[in-house]
Amino acid sequence: MEDRKLSRLGLVILALAVCVLALMMRPEGKLLGLKPDQLASLLYYLPILGLLGSGILASRRTLGRSLRHLLIWFAVLMVLATVSLYREEAKEVGGRLLAGLMPGHAVTIVNSKGDKVVLLSRDMSGHFIATVTVNNQPVPMMIDTGASVVTLTYEDAVLAGIIPENLAYTKRVQTANGEALAAPIDLTLVQLGPITRVNVPALVTRRGAMDQSLLGMSFLSTLSSLHMRADELRLKD
Repeated sequence: MEDRKLSRLGLVILALAVCVLALMMRPEGKLLGLKPDQLASLLYYLPILGLLGSGILASRRTLGRSLRHLLIWFAVLMVLATVSLYREEAKEVGGRLLAGLMPGHAVTIVNSKGDKVVLLSRDMSGHFIATVTVNNQPVPMMIDTGASVVTLTYEDAVLAGIIPENLAYTKRVQTANGEALAAPIDLTLVQLGPITRVNVPALVTRRGAMDQSLLGMSFLSTLSSLHMRADELRLKD
């Protein structure tokens, strides 16, 4: 019985050695369409499968029951291997699901190229709303590519540590409530997820001129990409 166990273990080790040798001999570095790191993840589970199979076959169960248990363990290990191989894709799917369930919450994912991407979903009003850090204070803002600069309401300016009474309202702007006067200003810090900009040109409107602060092009134009797809907005630094 002990000799049989050793022979089975030897077969497992031999199979692993053959896989590694085949991978080393292929110039493109792939085996069965798998990259080296993916193959390594798969090979990690093979010894476990071999040991489990040996234990099942060495038990005093019928051949049918042994095969049934072996197939169950094989299915479990294949699921674990699949999760390991496609964990990055799973993270992206999870990030998109979280962004869809929590409109207004910026979710950061890492795409296939290793770049960090911020995901936003439309809210019930059909707009992309996000909590943006302005001068180290959280400010709810609407993403607006039609706004030439970041624009703060009077109340949000106060929240960001700005004193509106000390500003010069010299610029005329068109808002949803009509024409209004705004004060040019540079914001020390504007941050959305991992995307950070300093000294961002902005405007502050008078009290009651706007209902919602806008994240405009003085911030958005500094991004490498801004892609809108259905109800999803992707921003990449």
